[in-house]
Amino acid sequence: MADTRTPDEIEADIRRRREALAEMLDEIGMRVHPKTIVGDAKAKVASQVDHTLGRAYVQVNRVVSEVRAQFVDERGAPRLERVVPVALVAVGLVGLLALGARRRRS
Repeated sequence: MADTRTPDEIEADIRRRREALAEMLDEIGMRVHPKTIVGDAKAKVASQVDHTLGRAYVQVNRVVSEVRAQFVDERGAPRLERVVPVALVAVGLVGLLALGARRRRS
């Protein structure tokens, strides 16, 4: 097959291809540059951390809501039949810890 293009057309094609290759090489150079690689890695880690923290936030929020439902009724008033025993146990534990700390000092 004979090429029917003129020398000017061939030169123009070569020029376009060189420009396209130069652009592609610049892009490759940017992609493999250490700062770009580090930046991409940091962005990926930050995204994963954000995703993990978001999931943890949802879990904690769910647990807090469930615990709150155990100690507060629908109107927002405390359920004394559940709050008082927990408060007594907490006071007892603090008292035992205080006595234990006092005995260790002696």
